[in-house]
Amino acid sequence: MKNDLNQDSSGQPSSSSRRDALRAGAAALTALSLSGLVLPAAARAQSQPASEAPTRFVEVGGRKIAYRSVGKGKPIVLAHRFRGVLGLWDPAFIDALASHGHQVVTFDYSGMGLSTGEKSYNPMSLLKDMKDLIDGLGLKDVVIGGWSYGAIVAEIYVATFGASVSHAVLIAGVPPGKLVKSGEQRFIDVGTLGPASLEQYTELFFEPDDAASRAASKLSFDRIFSAKNIRSPDVPADWAKQQVPVTPPNPVIPSDDVLNALKHTNVPILHLNGDHDISFPVENWYAMNGQFPTLNLITYPRAGHAAHFQYPELAASQIATFIRNTRKT
Repeated sequence: MKNDLNQDSSGQPSSSSRRDALRAGAAALTALSLSGLVLPAAARAQSQPASEAPTRFVEVGGRKIAYRSVGKGKPIVLAHRFRGVLGLWDPAFIDALASHGHQVVTFDYSGMGLSTGEKSYNPMSLLKDMKDLIDGLGLKDVVIGGWSYGAIVAEIYVATFGASVSHAVLIAGVPPGKLVKSGEQRFIDVGTLGPASLEQYTELFFEPDDAASRAASKLSFDRIFSAKNIRSPDVPADWAKQQVPVTPPNPVIPSDDVLNALKHTNVPILHLNGDHDISFPVENWYAMNGQFPTLNLITYPRAGHAAHFQYPELAASQIATFIRNTRKT
């Protein structure tokens, strides 16, 4: 049988052959050790960035729901914040999520942005939007996510349709029931003002007392409001102001049914937030330790209501790791 290594006169592999074999072995070991760091093919095949993703529509129930889809792989459907529309997600965060091998779907609620139908911030109406979109796209075993008010929608979705959900990713949300800490008045006061400015954006979503957070706010604001980033029409400020209470409510989700469902769910839940959220303080989630059996918490330092925009790559990586490494119990 022919030997793959050259032999010297004694029948032993020559020193040059041994060196070649060692080099080949080292290269193989290196390839194996780094294989876990290589992005999956689905991620590398991402078609186009979030800022250029076309708006598509699902027609259901006499209305059109506008949505965008970025990336390939296991689907993550994200419900938006109060006054949020397509294009107001930071494209750096959406692209980072997609790069980890996920199809990331965002959408406009009925009657807002580019979606038709009657607009409402009734949680059950928004829940129907999310369910109709997922069913209309034929998505299965989805990751349900949401930011701020969208996290409330995601919680209710898990409580109602948990059997069809693989994971829940809640960003700067609020748990059901009585809160240990209410939001701050200035979030309502600033959040109902007119067209967005950098100052308003920083006050609402970042930590204005921290220089690094202010710098991150500027970068995120510039990405979102770049001429290259396609956005839906804004939710009218006057109408939006009429939809919120005058002072921060407590509880925000006055539902024992949702609370009890999350106390008994087998859906893995991840909650991410900044350490100083003036809307939905993260301290309320600490109080859920030991009550929600599948709850995982990540808190970002010197950050506010949009910590996932301050740390887009880190947040996306941690979300992807959570999805990859947890399963329903």
